[in-house]
This record gives sequence, structure tokens and C-alpha cells, in this order.
Amino acid sequence: MNKTVVIYSCVLLLGVFVSAISQVMLKKSAMKQYESKIKEYMNPLVIIAYIMFVGTTFLSIIAYKGIPLSMGPILEATSYIYVTFFGVKIFKEKLNSKKIIALALIIVGIVVYALG
Repeated sequence: MNKTVVIYSCVLLLGVFVSAISQVMLKKSAMKQYESKIKEYMNPLVIIAYIMFVGTTFLSIIAYKGIPLSMGPILEATSYIYVTFFGVKIFKEKLNSKKIIALALIIVGIVVYALG
């Protein structure tokens, strides 16, 4: 893998990570009670999370200029790992055997692609 592909892969991974953080922000916001629908959607946490989502879209556009199209979905699959980690650490969600097996399969798929 050449240096350019590595740099653009890191850009995509950064975008995926930021997207996972914005998902956590939206979930945190959804867990609160609001006086009205307007306040539910127009609070700073939601607005910042959606701005971050827009930013990740631009990061993806930039990344796909330097990585093979087939590599994108593999790198984007890391979002499941980030979201699961944040779910366990921040929201105290429990991992069951199905989730662990699914994460293991995702990681194996990423490794197989990277080695192949």
C-alpha cells in the first residue's frame, strides 16, 4: 500500500470516528425530555452533531479521491466497533454473545481485506 492510500485511509477513518461521536451526541440528546419538538431538534448538541455529520461527508469525499472504491466500505465498517465501544463505556450497554461474534466477524473481515 502506498503512502497516498494510507493518508487517505486515515482521512476516511477520522471521518468514521467523528461520525460515531456525533451518533453518541444524538443519542444523548434523544435521551432527554424536551418541552417541544422545536427544542428537541434545535438544541446545541443536535446542531453540532449534524454539523459534524456534514463534515464527515466532506472527509469521505476527500478520502475517496485517494483510496480504491472497494476499500471504503471496509474502513467504514470500523464504525460498528466505535459505536459499540461508546455504547458500552458511555451508555453502560451490555455486550451479549451475538454482538461479540458480530464484532469479531467485522474485525476478521477488515484483517482479511488488509492482508489480501
